[in-house]
Amino acid sequence: MRHGKKLNHLSRTSSHRKAMMANMASSLILNKRIKTTTAKAKSLRTFIEPLITKAKTDNTHSRRVVFRYLQDKYAVSELFRDVAEKIANRPGGYTRILKTGNRLGDNAEMCFIELVDYNETYTDTESKKSKTGKKRRRRGGKKKSQGEEQSQQNDDNNGLDEQNQQAQNTHTEKETNQTNASQAGEEQQSADNEVSKEDNSKTEDK
Repeated sequence: MRHGKKLNHLSRTSSHRKAMMANMASSLILNKRIKTTTAKAKSLRTFIEPLITKAKTDNTHSRRVVFRYLQDKYAVSELFRDVAEKIANRPGGYTRILKTGNRLGDNAEMCFIELVDYNETYTDTESKKSKTGKKRRRRGGKKKSQGEEQSQQNDDNNGLDEQNQQAQNTHTEKETNQTNASQAGEEQQSADNEVSKEDNSKTEDK
């Protein structure tokens, strides 16, 4: 079982692995982007990001500590002179891994590893998204003045009065319709009674 074994040995000895990481880190600092396998890129990320953080404090001690890992004075001077200024406001996450598919032959997973602040395409799109992002609005909205609140209350009262008036009108219309219908029914009943009386009188005469 490989419990707690977080280090990827990359099928290399310790000295070979340290030399390879130093060379890859120097190439990344000088060229800002390199192509390698995904396993090596993930190991390189854990190797180089503490060195970039160390480069934020430019003094002799920091330069000697970084040079102990890189063993390349040109890469060290580039890191402290240009890269440190570029990433001064970034609190970590200085590298980005972009996967490019599998390699022909051994089918190894390949990728680009690059310094985030030197890729203008990604930084431009991120800045545009941040500028065009929707602003959050307060749920309550803008606070109304006292005059606006009074006018709103008057409008509400007028609306309630109109609704009550309409309800009263419909109620009176229903009552008048009912009375008309009852009067018409009584008239029809009286007319039927008269017709029946006439028929009875005729039958009696016969």
